[in-house]
Amino acid sequence: MKEPGRIRSFVMRAGRMTDGQQRGWDAGWCRFGLQMTTGPLDWDATFGGQGKRVVEIGFGMGDSLIAMAQAAPETQFIGIEVHKPGVGRLFAQMEALSLDNIRVYADDAVVVLRDCVADDSLDTLQVFFPDPWHKKRHHKRRLIQPDFIAMAIAKLRPGGTIHLATDWQPYADHMLDVMEAATGVMNTAGSGAFADRPSWRPETKFERRGAKRGHGVWDLLYRRSN
Repeated sequence: MKEPGRIRSFVMRAGRMTDGQQRGWDAGWCRFGLQMTTGPLDWDATFGGQGKRVVEIGFGMGDSLIAMAQAAPETQFIGIEVHKPGVGRLFAQMEALSLDNIRVYADDAVVVLRDCVADDSLDTLQVFFPDPWHKKRHHKRRLIQPDFIAMAIAKLRPGGTIHLATDWQPYADHMLDVMEAATGVMNTAGSGAFADRPSWRPETKFERRGAKRGHGVWDLLYRRSN
């Protein structure tokens, strides 16, 4: 349900699932799906032990999340994505690869982060290629805004990181302005600088397609300082 007065950074698209995505959803949701109605997330109980905690907002079709989960099997990944075909595809890939270190909320990321993720609990929050909302009148819909970032910083453990990436330079500049003005984090690349693409962020098909068209990619890495 939409909260009165809050502008969402996404629109619900009713995209039809393929048969494979539907099978992935049907088989995977009961095993890997999480509900906001259950309240604050108990990480250790959910994953059956302790590990590094990573939340990815808007994982799309799941390619990079799958690659990171494969590369770090002891890390606990929470993905948040409202596009059900993408969730279904992710579940199908998890089943095919026998991956068990990802769980998913198919809900509004702002509300999930606020209500289900405890303060001082995350090692990493990552948002890769969010909708840039190109038109000026839609800029208010962008996820990366001061209020959201202030909440995100509070969710990090001291030393935890926020990792953002975009292939749209005006949004990259906006992200940089928001992050540089935020309190409680330091830019790991130096004040006012974008980071080099970290080796642990997998290159997605979307990113490779953009590179062929001459699109740049901008990464931002900020660490909670206290």
